[in-house]
Amino acid sequence: MKANSQRVKGKNFRMLHGKPLFRWILDSLLAVEEIDEVVINTDARHILAQNGLVEGNRVVIRDRKPELCGDTVSMNLILADDIAAIPAATYAMTHTTNPMLSANTIQTALAQYGEAVRTGVADSLFTVNKFQTRFYRADGSPVNHDPDNLIQTQDLEPWYEENSNLYLFSRDSFAATNARIGRKPMMFETPQLESVDIDTPTDWDMAESVAAMMIRRSRESAA
Repeated sequence: MKANSQRVKGKNFRMLHGKPLFRWILDSLLAVEEIDEVVINTDARHILAQNGLVEGNRVVIRDRKPELCGDTVSMNLILADDIAAIPAATYAMTHTTNPMLSANTIQTALAQYGEAVRTGVADSLFTVNKFQTRFYRADGSPVNHDPDNLIQTQDLEPWYEENSNLYLFSRDSFAATNARIGRKPMMFETPQLESVDIDTPTDWDMAESVAAMMIRRSRESAA
């Protein structure tokens, strides 16, 4: 978790419907009983403290090393540092900028990953958005369909976009590729409304709208 961000200034600590952005994904993670502890790798311990978050209650705060700070540092280098310091059978990695990801979705992904590892089907998991629509290259040529033989989009071969919401992996799978995605990854499709990834001001506006809708639905179901 960085103190600064390029396109949405201070987004990790900006208020989103009553609580700082980082608190949304943190609350979801802490609601998952299968997660023993949440490790926050950050250069902003002081800002977390200003927002009421200190170590304890399954939360570990690791100060990011100076050589790992900056906008161009690969997340895999940061993960390698965490893995070296924190032993675990399974590592789950997500971002503050995925505030809508729910505890239920995380639990489902963990269960499917665990079964895939047990049966040897996969060694890692990453989340995706599924698309069944007509894609084109920059020169206007079709990518995944024949313009002379149009079929319904629901009959097109699905394409999948890595959405950076969640990664699951082990120490061994990470060592094999030096990356969070191992040699035998499985994809996990996340619900569309949970797949918001805040990278631009427009993404923030979308997250505001989705959060408002989810809060309203929660109140209605509790009434």
